[in-house]
Amino acid sequence: MDLSASIFGGSLPWFANAAALAVLAFAARKVAWRRLDASALNAWMGACVLDAAMWLLRGGLQPGLSFHLLGAALFTLLMGPWLALLALAAVQAALAAGGHGDWTGLGLNWLLTALPAVALTGGGLVLARRWLPPHFFVYIFVNGFLAGGASLFAAALCGLLALGLAGAYPWDALLDEALPYYFLLSWSEAFTTGLLLAVLVVYRPHWVATFDDGRYLGDRPGKG
Repeated sequence: MDLSASIFGGSLPWFANAAALAVLAFAARKVAWRRLDASALNAWMGACVLDAAMWLLRGGLQPGLSFHLLGAALFTLLMGPWLALLALAAVQAALAAGGHGDWTGLGLNWLLTALPAVALTGGGLVLARRWLPPHFFVYIFVNGFLAGGASLFAAALCGLLALGLAGAYPWDALLDEALPYYFLLSWSEAFTTGLLLAVLVVYRPHWVATFDDGRYLGDRPGKG
């Protein structure tokens, strides 16, 4: 999504900016900054650069309707939900600074894309840990592949709902012409998230904050 404040008009974009800043301030307070090591910070910054590149590789002919990978699920699994929210805000701000976004629409874009995608991924991780077996395949397939695709589709649904309620496009055009493309794109998001997560877990597991060797690989102390 690439929502512009001009599509909605009025004071809604400013209320959205204020709400986004409030949530980001809360997220910043929840991050254990002193516990972050140098490698985790380097991975965080590198992921932001990679995600910005994915956002730049986008297509779309109508204002507010753009198609690109999101990266929210991978961020959530790498950093945890609070750092992921901050990272996605940094990515959107960097794109706007480079002339690839609307400054006044940043709050709307973040609330309708980053927030639901991170919330879905984080909630899915909690449910998987509670109800599914602690297996490596469950972590990669459910929390990576499935959550990756579902997070992008959820963000797309939120954006389309906002555009429909604002009267920017007819509902039948959004549902018949835009929604199928986001459904197809969600499979690309799922594959990319699952693949990158599997590679990182194998070669750089200390970069993945939500992965626990003892839980998913059975490497528990005292286990013979």
